[in-house]
Amino acid sequence: MSKPKKQKFPHLLGSKWTAQQRTMGWRHFQVTNRKNQGKLVFAELVASCDPTVRFWINANVLKNRQLWRAGWQTMDQIADGQPDSCSKIDGIS
Repeated sequence: MSKPKKQKFPHLLGSKWTAQQRTMGWRHFQVTNRKNQGKLVFAELVASCDPTVRFWINANVLKNRQLWRAGWQTMDQIADGQPDSCSKIDGIS
């Protein structure tokens, strides 16, 4: 018997993210849906303050720390470059 295939991005659904630059007018987003297409995984992000703002993104892009940080961060945390406060809970492994 072969081992079951390890799921890519197992903690993606429900995770929270802070955009380093405003994205569609907002910085704080939560993953509300995921979609597997072949070898790619996509996440649907919804703005925390405006649920009408939503978009799909390749989940690999969330690993880019110049664009996204795991968890919801304050402006001070973003400016100081502090480590992610929720990375172990909300981050992608």
